[in-house]
Amino acid sequence: MKTLALETSAKSVSVAVTENGTLLAQAYQDRGLTHSVTLMPLLDGMLKTAGLTLDDMDIIAVAQGPGSFTGIRIGVSAAKGLAWAKALPCCGVSTLEAMAYGVTDFEGVVVGAMDARRQQVYNALFRTENGRVTRLCADRAVAMELVAEELAAMPEPKLIVGDGAVLLYDFLQKAGIGCRLASPLHRQQSAAGVALAAEHLAAQGLTCSAQELQPVYLRLSQAERERLG
Repeated sequence: MKTLALETSAKSVSVAVTENGTLLAQAYQDRGLTHSVTLMPLLDGMLKTAGLTLDDMDIIAVAQGPGSFTGIRIGVSAAKGLAWAKALPCCGVSTLEAMAYGVTDFEGVVVGAMDARRQQVYNALFRTENGRVTRLCADRAVAMELVAEELAAMPEPKLIVGDGAVLLYDFLQKAGIGCRLASPLHRQQSAAGVALAAEHLAAQGLTCSAQELQPVYLRLSQAERERLG
């Protein structure tokens, strides 16, 4: 089963193809350019270089959030269009869970952290053991104090991933909680992790149609908050 994955939830953009747990191809860019400009050329170039086409794919996967509102919309919209054109099933993957699948050689608690602004992080906790990922809590936008309280009660080694990893790491160090940062290569969001997470979800039958695929923001956008205010 070949899975084509898109990751546009943060500053970087990436695409990847996996087959039964093996990474076949990937492309990554972090140059500060808009995803609306870079995503499709990056995808087209990867497929051509790898000798693959959309006709070879069985599932279209995408990081559906949390993350940048604009980035998530671009990725989900692209995934819906690709899946619709080829009548393929979709798999929406948590951005935080996808990052845990990028560090499955680590044994302990993986702490996903994305900068949610307003003194909060998008966060979820996962246990990685023997190459398997187990979710410990739901994705949430929370204060770093809450994450620190939960981690203080966990004796396992702790690894922090995500574009908010340094922010949370510094806070935890000041709170006296032992942890370490993932290496820069494995710290950021990656489509390879999205694809591997999607394979696991698809094996449980957790796919959807292009029409059903939706972004997950966790909280209202600034414009929506101001309108309600």
